[in-house]
Amino acid sequence: MGHLKRQSVSKNWPIIRKGTAFVVKPTSKKGIPLLIVLRDLLKIAQTREEVKTAIQKKYLLINNRAVKDEKIGMALFDTLSILPSKIYYRLELSEKGKFELKKIKEEESNKKIAKIINKKIISGKKIQLNLNDGGNFLVEPKFSCMTNDSAIINFKDKKIEKCLPLKEKSNAIVFAGKHSGKIGQIEEIKERKMAIIDCNKNKINVLIKQLMVIE
Repeated sequence: MGHLKRQSVSKNWPIIRKGTAFVVKPTSKKGIPLLIVLRDLLKIAQTREEVKTAIQKKYLLINNRAVKDEKIGMALFDTLSILPSKIYYRLELSEKGKFELKKIKEEESNKKIAKIINKKIISGKKIQLNLNDGGNFLVEPKFSCMTNDSAIINFKDKKIEKCLPLKEKSNAIVFAGKHSGKIGQIEEIKERKMAIIDCNKNKINVLIKQLMVIE
């Protein structure tokens, strides 16, 4: 099915709940469709056909890759490049937990942060890191990233450039739950399940699975 009921879409979609009964369904469960991004958030397209035309002309890149479908879902911290106008964006969360697009420089569009949700050994003693955006990378055994850490991905080199460990004093963003959109410093980690985050001297308890380490 290519559509979702408007009333049932994720709360972090900044769209009006009243209106047409259905909206386009993203190809990723955790993303927001490119069509919604261009038409409803950025308001640089008025119709689905305009977005399809831009895709056909290869005007749009997500994470430095040409887009093939207007339903493709953009995940948190994905980058969007609009080539004719040389404008670049990153998908972020507002303080109220709603998706928003932040303008960035061209060089910033070559990287993103993703959370490591699983780490396993595969054949050849390589380590596979599975990321929250659906991506995965093979790394050497000496690579120090662990589950729940974050990784800075370099799209040009197609590799993990840096590991951001989950530890006390690390910066983090809450991307799910009632505190979604809050950013602060990790003050304490409790049994790798819960963390206390200091958000401008306002301390909140957050499940580890609902936060991501950032720079």
